[in-house]
Amino acid sequence: MDTHISKEILKKVRQVEIKTNRLVDDTLAGHYHSVFKGRGMDFDEVREYVPGDDIRTIDWNVTARTGRTYVKKFTEERELTIMLIIDVSASGEFGSATQSKREMMAEIGSVLAFSAMRNNDKVGLVLFTDDAELYIPPGKGRSHILRVIREILFFQPSGTGTNLAAAMDFTSQVIKRRAVAFLISDFCLPGDFDASLNNLRPKLRITGRRHDLVAVSISDQRERELPNIGLITIEDAETGEQIELDTASARVRSSFRDLAENRQKNLRRAIRSVGVDMLELSTERSYLADLRQFFSSRERRSH
Repeated sequence: MDTHISKEILKKVRQVEIKTNRLVDDTLAGHYHSVFKGRGMDFDEVREYVPGDDIRTIDWNVTARTGRTYVKKFTEERELTIMLIIDVSASGEFGSATQSKREMMAEIGSVLAFSAMRNNDKVGLVLFTDDAELYIPPGKGRSHILRVIREILFFQPSGTGTNLAAAMDFTSQVIKRRAVAFLISDFCLPGDFDASLNNLRPKLRITGRRHDLVAVSISDQRERELPNIGLITIEDAETGEQIELDTASARVRSSFRDLAENRQKNLRRAIRSVGVDMLELSTERSYLADLRQFFSSRERRSH
């Protein structure tokens, strides 16, 4: 990497740091640790379930063995581990507004990383396409966080596809201690969407039991609604498959919108059915209000 590129990268990282630090102040101040309080835990013992216990802490093995419901009791760690699991597949390069999905994913990841740094927590990173492409083990300190941010912003993947199930498997293999894990993706699943979703669901359930998993879905308005501009060719960035659509047809636009809505509904239902929280964001609008609302609702539930 030459000096010119290095300077440009450092400049970009600094710009992101300035912007995201402001966002951290505005959005996460007062929320961060209360939202995740009791989430970074070490297993201590089991005790019998009482109404109001988080069902995600149920110890299914002990419950099955005794015939009574038991939950895992944890002791709180002083520091949290934040894992950023970010989709860098080709579909993320799309964006019809001011930024691409990949750029928004990078910014969200940066906000979370700098929040962790402020609280002296560890941050780790997994970047994935159809395979895990980069892994940075959890660490802390300014130089570590800046390396994480740099990779989020500038990493060039070798793959183009998406395999969320493989990303979940990889995360479970490398992260043994309980972490707060953010899965940040556009959830453009390969092949038959519903079949891919069915394959993903058990992986999310397993990861969600081991970690405090949050799914962050990033979309673009043009993936949900077509403009009326006549005949267009749409290409799948990950497979190269092309399809021609006549957007002048109200029926075509309506069918496209219905299909997109159904996919998002099915995704939302599948993720929530396995006890995983979901945050839905879109490139054409600021994510600040959505992020603030999400953290506020989690904070209320944690008390």
